[in-house]
Amino acid sequence: MDASDELVRRLSLKRSDKLGHLSPEGFAELERSVSKNPSLFVDDEHEAAFLEVGKALARIEDSRDEEENLDDDAYLRARRHHLDRLVADCDRALSLDPGCVDARLLRVLAADQDPNEALGLLLELQQEVEEQDGPLVVPDSGDAWDDVFSRPRLRLDAAVARTCFDGARYRLAESSCRSLIEHAPSDLLGARLTCSLALARLEDEKGLNALDVRFRRAGNAWMHLSRALLMFKLDRLGAAQRAIMGFANLCEGGAYLLVHPTYVDIYLPDRPSFKPGSFEESLLAVHEADPIVVDTPDFVAWASTLPEFVAKAQGFDDGADAGW
Repeated sequence: MDASDELVRRLSLKRSDKLGHLSPEGFAELERSVSKNPSLFVDDEHEAAFLEVGKALARIEDSRDEEENLDDDAYLRARRHHLDRLVADCDRALSLDPGCVDARLLRVLAADQDPNEALGLLLELQQEVEEQDGPLVVPDSGDAWDDVFSRPRLRLDAAVARTCFDGARYRLAESSCRSLIEHAPSDLLGARLTCSLALARLEDEKGLNALDVRFRRAGNAWMHLSRALLMFKLDRLGAAQRAIMGFANLCEGGAYLLVHPTYVDIYLPDRPSFKPGSFEESLLAVHEADPIVVDTPDFVAWASTLPEFVAKAQGFDDGADAGW
């Protein structure tokens, strides 16, 4: 979530409405002015709360940099302290605007609780928001993401889908993802990524193929890993081998991470950004796939019998040790 850019856009649109019709050049100049000091343009409780959310997220990001070199016990203490502070920051935002969706979403996520408990709270929030604001309105562009004021609801919907998946509610995760993609087909929140994993767990090859085609077979770590898992679960080991080697060859560190899962902190509130094909992409995909990898206990053991896969994992490990 790029709260800073989003705040500038929100403030610029609201100030533009007050000023009356602005030319594209005039609006661009307004945005430049707002970006220099957004707080000067905050003049209602909604944007004041959103500003607090942005500050809270910036503090969390800074704290994660500070925690990198701590030992495990110190890390856990620092992490809990920063999450507790995030809850307090969200409460401050909600004191300004009790309806701030991002603050309410972050408050649930920061509790870092069992997925089923979190899902209940998120579904309640989702229902409250729909009752208060009505159905999500898709602008003329056909993509709700283009309306910056709809983005908090889209982030909430994406969090619901991921939490459904984490809580083994795979059919609900799939339907939540499909709804999100229909409302925001650009899918900048990556609902297709969660959806691919859910379809693999449901052993829905037709659905996975259709999803792949819808996004022009662009390929990503989630799709490669989902296809490998699906083919393995269907006992089509030749296809599974081709898919897992695609994952190993195209996704940096993918083979290594599958054999050596690495800790990833909770998303606050959405999936971190990554470059396609990067180690960060592989890290996030393996982390998110963990519920179905664990539910398919022979999968990693089988992959570890493939000499090419083992060589990719070992090669990455050796390179990391050498500081490449």
